[in-house]
Amino acid sequence: MTSSALAPLVEHPDEAPSPARPGRRRRRSTTSLTPVAGLGLGITMIWFSVLVLIPLLAILIQASEGGWQAYWDALTSPQTAAALRLTVSQALLVTCVNVVMGTAIAWVLVRDRFWGKQFLEVVIDIPFALPTIVAGLVLLSLYGPSSPLGVDWANTRIAVFLAFLFVTLPFVVRTVQPVLLELEPEVEEAAASLGASRFTTFRTIILPALAPAITSGAALSFARGISEYGSLVLLSGNLPYSTEVASVRILSYVEGDKLTEAAAVASILLVVALIVIVLLDIISRRVARRG
Repeated sequence: MTSSALAPLVEHPDEAPSPARPGRRRRRSTTSLTPVAGLGLGITMIWFSVLVLIPLLAILIQASEGGWQAYWDALTSPQTAAALRLTVSQALLVTCVNVVMGTAIAWVLVRDRFWGKQFLEVVIDIPFALPTIVAGLVLLSLYGPSSPLGVDWANTRIAVFLAFLFVTLPFVVRTVQPVLLELEPEVEEAAASLGASRFTTFRTIILPALAPAITSGAALSFARGISEYGSLVLLSGNLPYSTEVASVRILSYVEGDKLTEAAAVASILLVVALIVIVLLDIISRRVARRG
């Protein structure tokens, strides 16, 4: 290589990057809790442990008292398996419906103006405040043998779906609505001015922003669905192998003094809820990252 070829490399020696010094690392900023913050953290963890962690641990211990064989026998019982399948499948179906319809309702409440909007805002929260047994009575009067609609869906799987749908409706609406209120319309207008269609704007701008709220509402909806009991007592009939859900099956075990079997079914519901929540969180992160 000639000296003229090397000239550009040595023309400005002062600008050459200096080699990294071994052993010298960037200092990480560390923060320590103040006494007040440490006290608050301790009280919070104790309160959370008493209300949540210790009861969950007690359920798992109770489920394991009879040994693995008793645990397996309780879960593989045909009646219990049918109740678990019905509960999980209907809760998943209702969650999918709530994701679509709940987001649409939240969109209408935020972006549109119409007569009766304030009344609709109040009505959506009724399932939150209404006792579930009252909800069951309302659904029975509407969809039971004396239905003014001329339908009789009592003691059917449709009744289970309707009960789940009634008690879980507000969750997605109320989690998505505040996020929609915070979205700046200028961003959507800028995307439209650049030639983006409404679908492209929704897919690339709005949906990633709503994804965490939608998945949070979906997780709450699913967890509420698999734990529902009161609204099903009057409407579904609690028929074994047909309309009996897991919560009713647990109560049957408790009434029969079979606490180990009841705890086994409860532990399965806990595991299923955790799996669904984790999957929804992963989906939310991926959607938000792509956006």
